[in-house]
Amino acid sequence: MVRPHQLLHSQREPATTRPAATVLLLRDSPLGIEVLMTRRSLTASFAPGAYVFPGGGIDALDAASHSQALRRPTQSDLRLTQAIAAIRESFEELGILLAYRADQSMANAQDIDHLDRSQPFTAQCAARGMKLAADQVFVLAHWITDRDLPKRFDVPFLVARMPEGQLPVADESEQFEPVWVRPDDALQRHEAGDFFIIFPTIRTLQRLKPFANVQAVLEACAVNDEPLWTSCPRAGFLAGKEERYMEHESPYGELALTSPDGQIVHHLDWQSHHPVSLLKNVQRLTAPNPGVMTGPGTNTYWVGDPHSGYIVIDPGPADPDHLEKIWRATGGQIRMIVCTHSHPDHSPGAKPLQALCTEQVGGAPPILGLSSASTANAQSQFKPDRELAHGEILKLAEHSLKVLHTPGHAANHLCLALLEDGLLFTGDHVLNGSTTVVNPPDGSMNDYLDSLDLLAHECQVHQLEFILPAHGYVLGFAQQAIAQLKAHRLKREAKVVAAMRALPHGTSEEWVAHAYDDVPERLWPVAARSLQAHVDRIQSMPPGNN
Repeated sequence: MVRPHQLLHSQREPATTRPAATVLLLRDSPLGIEVLMTRRSLTASFAPGAYVFPGGGIDALDAASHSQALRRPTQSDLRLTQAIAAIRESFEELGILLAYRADQSMANAQDIDHLDRSQPFTAQCAARGMKLAADQVFVLAHWITDRDLPKRFDVPFLVARMPEGQLPVADESEQFEPVWVRPDDALQRHEAGDFFIIFPTIRTLQRLKPFANVQAVLEACAVNDEPLWTSCPRAGFLAGKEERYMEHESPYGELALTSPDGQIVHHLDWQSHHPVSLLKNVQRLTAPNPGVMTGPGTNTYWVGDPHSGYIVIDPGPADPDHLEKIWRATGGQIRMIVCTHSHPDHSPGAKPLQALCTEQVGGAPPILGLSSASTANAQSQFKPDRELAHGEILKLAEHSLKVLHTPGHAANHLCLALLEDGLLFTGDHVLNGSTTVVNPPDGSMNDYLDSLDLLAHECQVHQLEFILPAHGYVLGFAQQAIAQLKAHRLKREAKVVAAMRALPHGTSEEWVAHAYDDVPERLWPVAARSLQAHVDRIQSMPPGNN
């Protein structure tokens, strides 16, 4: 866990969330699913003028009305209360009634005409012998309003099929202009500027697009009565504009690290001109070497402060301007230079950076790491001033970096854990936004997977929460990210096995076409390297294990 005194910004307690419920009323059309949306009042305190799904706050009567609703056997009390609230709000705002008559048929327009939208809802339904159709309402998603907003809600997004024979009629106080719209059309209209929708609505509509019909949505939600996703978004600035992100999106972890309480203060633009502060004791400068293999560029990090001096991690290529920026940003107070491995976008800058520091007190900083193995190619030769032992601690005042040997991407790869702040510097072993290439003979898939297991263990032991990769933004949920990466690798390996069985005499190019059919063809030559690593691992297994 990050030490509070290392955070860049004073923290404040986000506003308390209020329970609410929203329902997506769906119907099938010849062109696909349509969803019912309405425009909020221009004077509303939350999202004024936005097109939304009907819904509102959960009140005490919703929780007290369980006996007036039919429920599924798997539907918990919480989900039942939420469904009742959604049914009530649909009626109050749009005059839509999700209820059964005494004969178990669905309520119709005549039933609706006998109810007063301004009077207690469930009591009126009970008086007419109707039961709420909570068993037909399923949870799709769970949204928690962003931490930076002054008014926040904890709200399930529920789904239900629109009852036949009913027409939406807005209450003209909270909701206006009910409209049936296909998710894709709503998103396109929003982009065009004539259909304002807020972030959770945008993401929900995007997630609806792949479903062929309403039944497919309901069946997906009915599997375990739990949301298909849960999110409390975070926001930062990109290209001068405020942008929001969900947990699975690349910038989320960086925003969580730099502003845990959700204040919108961090700029996400890649910087090769000046360093980006991630914590008071951690800065990043991205080398100006973007490309297919390097993403936005190679990240150089330094850990420390003006009093302790700094440990520089991965000085990058031998780019004089990049190295001078590191030297100037650290005031030349570099105590150690560590290379995670010997590849040409990571280690060549070490010697020139060391030379820039020759005038510092105590002499030039040592270059630390692991020597390149005999399997390394000519462009990846590296020999440090001192070899780092697995498990040793690099100590710099109040900053402790634990060395972890993690072969796989390269035979001499290592990672570093900043123990006091729960950070893991992973070099190329774990990336954000892509998977690393494992290129034999210097790379080994067996070693790579074993090293992932090691990192997962270290995350658990030392409560490491954030991953700082050599390419891409900071990753949050470190243990989860490593588990997902290993699962992805094993899933890819299963596809390699399938390709080898389907084409036992096939070439590497043919196997790549089968095993990496979800990867752009232009990347297949690169993918072929990792495929060979998988093949080597598969062939090393005892018979019957592959």
